[in-house]
Order: sequence, then structure tokens, then C-alpha cells
Amino acid sequence: MGGTMYNTGKHVSLRPDKAHLVNISGGPLGYSYRLEEVRLHFGSEDSQGSEHLLNGQGFPGEVQLIHYNQDLYANYTEAAKSPHGIAVVSIFIKLSEIPNAFLNRMLNRDTITRINYKHDAFLLMGLNIGDLYPDTTRYITYEGSITIPPCYETSTWILINKPVYVTQMQMHSLRLLSQNEPYKIFMSMSDNTRPSQPLLQRCIRTNINFSKQGRDCPNNRALRPQYRGNMEGKEVKH
Repeated sequence: MGGTMYNTGKHVSLRPDKAHLVNISGGPLGYSYRLEEVRLHFGSEDSQGSEHLLNGQGFPGEVQLIHYNQDLYANYTEAAKSPHGIAVVSIFIKLSEIPNAFLNRMLNRDTITRINYKHDAFLLMGLNIGDLYPDTTRYITYEGSITIPPCYETSTWILINKPVYVTQMQMHSLRLLSQNEPYKIFMSMSDNTRPSQPLLQRCIRTNINFSKQGRDCPNNRALRPQYRGNMEGKEVKH
């Protein structure tokens, strides 16, 4: 697939072209959803930047694959304000010397420097969206809201149980992106996350076996996820 990468002033956004449509279905989804955008959230420090928290802790960033319900609605705008309209696959970003292949295409120096300022755009070709997904079938899901205004309560969230990786230099390059035009004062795009929200009565579902210990549980016990953005500060009960 190909797509155009944008500096929106608030996010790094990759919007796929219409020549190679990407759809998802199955799992917790009762409809087919079409990929509209890949969006990056990231922080000014390595301890923050994700819109969800794991066991109360943030991650340097979070990548979100945003889809709209193509079975019921004609486009993203219509779907975003309608029931069962949006599905967001969300993946934590961690730091490593070996980056994720898909994010490496977006964040290498030759690419990321093309979108230093608000409204900058750059065309990327030859992308494989499958390279972005971690090697796991485990996830947590809940019904919540979109995290950009007007924050409609129309989204099914799917949190993947493994992270993707970027290098420390790539994270630094993200933090050097400006939320303003070049003729205005520099303001970093970092910390572009929605403030935390209460859990309220939302139901959290998962296919993760929390009784099985492994490398996903570095402190040798099952971690209980916490969420920010749609369900801030509330601990999930299993």
C-alpha cells in the first residue's frame, strides 16, 4: 500500500491511498471496518505519551490504526458519529535498537524531516500494513470514545498485547516535530494525548490468559491493565 504522511499540528498521521484498501473484521467486531488513518501519539518523556496505561504506567508512545464501519456507513465522517462506527487497533510503542519495519519507514531521517512543520506532507509507497502488527493474537477490547474532539462514544477499541518498537533517535525526531508553521514559534508536538477519562460502567473483555505467566509478565505476575484516554485511572477487574 501507499499513503501520505502528514503533520497535522497535533499528530503524525498516515492516510492510505484508495488504490489498496485495507479492511479488518472478526474478533470483537461484528462488521467489516476499513482503514482510514494510522496515527501516532507520543510524549516528551519516555514515561508518557500513550493514551492507555498498563498497570498504571505509560509508554513513550502509542500507534492507533483507525477504521470506519464500511458495512453501515459511506465514509469515516458519517461513521464517527454513528453507533458501531469506528474500530481502533491500538499498539503500545517501546524503545529498542531494532525498530518495527513499518514504523522505520515512517520515522527514518529521510522521511520524518519532510514533515517538520504543520501542514507538511510526504508520500510513502511500498508499505505493508502487516509489518506493523506484533506477532500475537491476544488483545483487550472495550467500547469507548474517539480521543479527538468531539470524542463521540462510537469506537470499539482493540489493544494488542505486545508492543512495537522504535529507536531512541526516532523518538527524539518525533519530539522535534512542530505543531506550528515554520514562521511561528516552535512548539513540540509531544504529549498529544487526550486527558484521562473515568471507566464508568464500561465492560472490558480479553482473550488473554492472565493465569499463564511468561515474558509478557516481567514481574512474574499477571498485570492488570489500566487505561487513559477513554477509561483513565480505573483498574480493570478480571
